[in-house]
Amino acid sequence: MAANILFLRLEGPLQSWGERARWSIRDTASEPTKSGIVGLLACALGLSADDDLQTLSRSIRIGIRCDRAGSVLRDYHTVVGGVMSAEGKIKINANTKEPETVVSERFYLADASFLVAVQAEPQLVARLRIALQDPTWPFFLGRKSCPPATPVFDGDGSFPSLEAALKAIPVQLRNPDGSKEIHLRAVLECKPDDKDTARRKDEIDSRMRRTFHPRYVRERLLTVPVQQEVA
Repeated sequence: MAANILFLRLEGPLQSWGERARWSIRDTASEPTKSGIVGLLACALGLSADDDLQTLSRSIRIGIRCDRAGSVLRDYHTVVGGVMSAEGKIKINANTKEPETVVSERFYLADASFLVAVQAEPQLVARLRIALQDPTWPFFLGRKSCPPATPVFDGDGSFPSLEAALKAIPVQLRNPDGSKEIHLRAVLECKPDDKDTARRKDEIDSRMRRTFHPRYVRERLLTVPVQQEVA
């Protein structure tokens, strides 16, 4: 049977998946956003036009398993000369006569690891499988300063649902305690009228204007087999 699920391994020293990032506050969600996943797949395919990104986003559904949640890291960041006045000119500090300095807070997930299941038609899965192993542009985990530490493509297969796919793949643990199974949090894309849904605004509309449409997800605690991680 042709594969209808593609797996991505998103793991690195830092990741940042802006969910409400605006102006001086650049947040990160606790797991990858759909717009971030679409951006990563678009890098593989060499897509940048809004129409292409919208078509790709509408063609897939995603499920995310949080194998390692990571810890939140806050970065104090400054940019000189980035403040614009209402007239469209760079603001000048009245005391120093120098361009104003923008102070921003940027948040990251440190040492996190996610397994992403991408559900699509077999033809698209086959196309993505090839592109992910020979991408047009480099990958990054939410921001260009966050490269992945492991290969992003993590296999594919045929499964009846996103939940079944994420439950079937063993999790590798650094120091397993001998348990053969573990419970892991997962976020699954679903229909608006499904039970226990939450609304997320990360369905991409325009990359250039940074606008997004809502979508719906539900959280589940999955029982997943454990595999010893090879040193």
